[in-house]
Amino acid sequence: MAHQNLAQQRLLIKGGKVVNDDHSVVADVYVEDGVVQQVGLNLNPEPPTGLVVLDATNKLVIPGGIDTHTHMQFPFMGSRSKDDFYTGTKAAIAGGTTMIIDFAIPQKGCSLTEAFDTWKSWADPKVCCDYALHVAVTWWSNKVKEEMKSLVQNKGVNSFKMFMAYKDLYMVNDEELYAAFSCCKELGAVAQVHAENGELIAQGAKKMLAMGITGPEGHELCRPEEVEAEATQRAITIANAVNCPLFVVHVMSKSAARVISNARREGKVVYGEPIAASLGTDGTNYWNKDWAHAAAYVMGPPLRPDPSTPGFLMNLLANDDLSVTGTDNCTFDICQKALGKDDFTKIPNGVNGVEDRMSVIWEKGVYSGKMDENRFVAVTSTNAAKIFNLYPKKGRIAVGCDADIVIWDPKATRTISAKTHHQANNFNIFEGMVCHGVPVATISRGKVVYEGGAFNVTAGEGKYVSRPPFPPYVYKRVRQREQIKANENDPAVPIKAVHSGSNNQSTINFSRTSMKQQ
Repeated sequence: MAHQNLAQQRLLIKGGKVVNDDHSVVADVYVEDGVVQQVGLNLNPEPPTGLVVLDATNKLVIPGGIDTHTHMQFPFMGSRSKDDFYTGTKAAIAGGTTMIIDFAIPQKGCSLTEAFDTWKSWADPKVCCDYALHVAVTWWSNKVKEEMKSLVQNKGVNSFKMFMAYKDLYMVNDEELYAAFSCCKELGAVAQVHAENGELIAQGAKKMLAMGITGPEGHELCRPEEVEAEATQRAITIANAVNCPLFVVHVMSKSAARVISNARREGKVVYGEPIAASLGTDGTNYWNKDWAHAAAYVMGPPLRPDPSTPGFLMNLLANDDLSVTGTDNCTFDICQKALGKDDFTKIPNGVNGVEDRMSVIWEKGVYSGKMDENRFVAVTSTNAAKIFNLYPKKGRIAVGCDADIVIWDPKATRTISAKTHHQANNFNIFEGMVCHGVPVATISRGKVVYEGGAFNVTAGEGKYVSRPPFPPYVYKRVRQREQIKANENDPAVPIKAVHSGSNNQSTINFSRTSMKQQ
C-alpha cells in the first residue's frame, strides 16, 4: 500500500485487538494530527477521502515499544558504535520500537550540559522515531550539581546514570554516588546505575592476563556474577539511605536479579531492567572456538555462562520483580572487536538488540507461556513510560495519546539474521533464532513509517521528547515517605497513642520539647 509521504496522516486501524498493559479489547483506532482521536467498534470517520485504512484483523494493536537503553554512535573504547541515530532508529521501527532513550556521557571533569548538547546535535538530524536522553554523572562537584538542576529544569532530563564500573574512565565512588542520589531525589529525577564493582573487575582483569587468559572468556571470568550482585546491593543500600528511587540498568545475572527482587519485597523503590541480550542468549558463547563469534558477545556486564539465566530473568520480568526492558544496543563490527584480539580488556563492549527486542521478548516471554500480551506491553512500553514520566502520551493506546502504534502479528514468525536485519552491524547475537511475534506495521507520530518490510521515513522525522521531573509512578511513594518522616521529626505534630486495655485511639500531645523538659 503506497501511503502519502506526509508528516502525519489520517489513519484508521480496523478490526484489531487493542492491547494495553491493563486490558485488551477488539476495537478500531482512529488517528489524526499524530494523536489517537477515537477508539471503538465500527468507526467511520469523516470525510473518507484522504483516509488511510490499515486492516488489523486477527492482529494485535499495541503501543510502540520504548527501548530504555541505547548507545547510538557512541565513542567508546577506542572506537565508535556502528549504529548511528539514523540506522539505529530505522532498525528500531522495523522491530516495533517507536522511542529510544539514549545516554549523553561526558568524560570525567567535562560538562554534563555540553555532553547533552553534543548528543542532541547528533540525534536531531538523524532520528526516525522519537527519543530522549539520560545523562551520565561521571564525576562530582558543585558544577555537576548545578548542571543537573539546569538539565532537569531547562532540557527535559529526568534521569541520571552513574557507573560503578569502568575504573578511571566513568566510575564514581560511594561518596559520589551518595551525593548524586541525594541530588536526584531533590530534583525529582530517577537515579540509574551500571552496577558492577569496578575495583574488583580491574584486579580480576590483571589476574586473568597474568595467567595468560587473553580471549573473550577472560571478560566474563574477571567480572563474575557476584561482582554485579555486590554492586547492585550497594547501590540499593545507598539509594535507600537518601530515599532516592533507583533504576538498575542491564540486569544480567540471576544473583543481581534476586537482589533487586528482594529489595522490592522489602518495599524499596527500585526497578530492574533486563535487556534483550540477557533474556535471549547466554555467556556460553564466550568459549566458542571462533574468536570473532565469542568477541561479538562481549558487553559489560557480561552475559552469564549459566544457560538457565535467560529463563530465570524472564520469569522475574513476568512477575514484576523486574520492570522494564532495554537493549544496551551498542554495536561494534568484527573489525572493531578485533582491537582486543590479543587482550580481552580492549574488545569494545557492546551488542545489538534495538531491532530484535520486541520479537525476542514475545518469543521467550509470551509464546513460551511465561507472560500474557498485557504484561508484554507493560515491560516493552508502558512501565518505561510511567517510570520516565512519558505516560500516558506514550505507552498507551487511548484518546489523546501519541499515535505511536504497532500492528503486531502474534502468529507470524521470522528468523533473526545479520543477513536480513537493518542494523549497521555484520553480526547478530540472536542469529538463527526463530521468533513468533512480528511487527506488520509501525506508526510513529501518526504516520505509517514501516509496513510489510518497506520504510516510509526520512532522517530527522523523530523528535526529542522532554520528560518532566517527579514522575508520579515513582515519586508518589517517595514523597509520602518524606512527609511521614517530616511529621515524625516535627515536635508540633501529635502522636497517636493506644491505651492498654482499650480499643479506643486517642491523641496525646507528647511534644518533644515538653518531654525533654520532664
